Amino acid sequence: MRFTPLNNNDRDNDLPLAGPPSPESEPMKENSLTTEEKDANQPIGLDVGTSRIVAARGGDKNCRYEAQLNAFITLPYSKLAQNLLTREDVFHEVFDNQIVVAGNDAHKFAEVFHVETRRPMLQGVLNAREPHGIHVIRRIITRLIGKASSEGRRLFYSVPAASEGGDQGIAYHNATIKQILIELGYEAHPIEEGLAVVFGEMCSSNYTGIGISCGSGMCNACLAVLSVPVVSFSIPKAGDYIDSHAAAVTGEVATRLRTEKEHGFRLNGLSTDRVKNALTIYYQEVIETLAYTLRAKLSSAERLPKFDRPVPVVLSGGTAMPKGFLDQFIAALRTQDFPVKILEVRMSDDPLNSTAKGALMAATC
Repeated sequence: MRFTPLNNNDRDNDLPLAGPPSPESEPMKENSLTTEEKDANQPIGLDVGTSRIVAARGGDKNCRYEAQLNAFITLPYSKLAQNLLTREDVFHEVFDNQIVVAGNDAHKFAEVFHVETRRPMLQGVLNAREPHGIHVIRRIITRLIGKASSEGRRLFYSVPAASEGGDQGIAYHNATIKQILIELGYEAHPIEEGLAVVFGEMCSSNYTGIGISCGSGMCNACLAVLSVPVVSFSIPKAGDYIDSHAAAVTGEVATRLRTEKEHGFRLNGLSTDRVKNALTIYYQEVIETLAYTLRAKLSSAERLPKFDRPVPVVLSGGTAMPKGFLDQFIAALRTQDFPVKILEVRMSDDPLNSTAKGALMAATC
């Protein structure tokens, strides 16, 4: 097979858990839709990821994105703290005697107080260990997209594909996110992450090829033919897996390792730095598992289409962004014969927004 790789340019904490909402709870501020969007009533694409939630609006050539970190922290309540947060326009809400800071602001406050942010989602689906996770996700989604300007506004949102372990809470996750969107007035449709990458990246190949999204909770992949999914799957090894396992063997906290990855980390072999070595080793495990599972799933497919030409493979997601990831993934695919001929393996031009863009493209069809 021929490859044409492109360069890759790119809980617990010490604070108390929020209690149930009180009747006097003050709602988080929500973004109102612009007059232009209300008039146009355009569809929306929504990437509901473990790490980030991204909303996409516009069209293929002028997509506009807005993102919020899918995380929160809790602070002890005081009237002064509440007033200061409101004055500074911090995304927050009051629950009884707790203040919940969510979205992008959660990361800023976590750094100030030296605590880990808490995650409403885990491994691609709702986090069962966070009883307030659904409420936080609802508020973040509402902040990003607001209520539908007219009943039945079309929206596609991302969901993970099935993994080897079975459902793993995907059906419950899907139904919950859909209900949130319906309550906001949207006509909501799920789209698997890998297929969303195909929609967002493969217009030139008539939406035929393999789309891969490497996120925080999962890696998702899909082989589609003319926009129709043929083989799709997910693996639970992704960014959070790398962070937690590297943290366990180095004694560091996962937050520091995430920061290390996001600031110039390269997959270029082992070195004298134990943190980088740990990240490299677990990155290699994720890459090898992804390549092996992709090959195995395609090889075992009962009705794999016969392609008259090689198909492209596109990588996306924050976990795939470090330099060296693309080359190592290509090398992992080359270790054995691949079930289909590959035209090229490349990185998305906008890996953090590719899934949201694909969801938007599906919503406009």
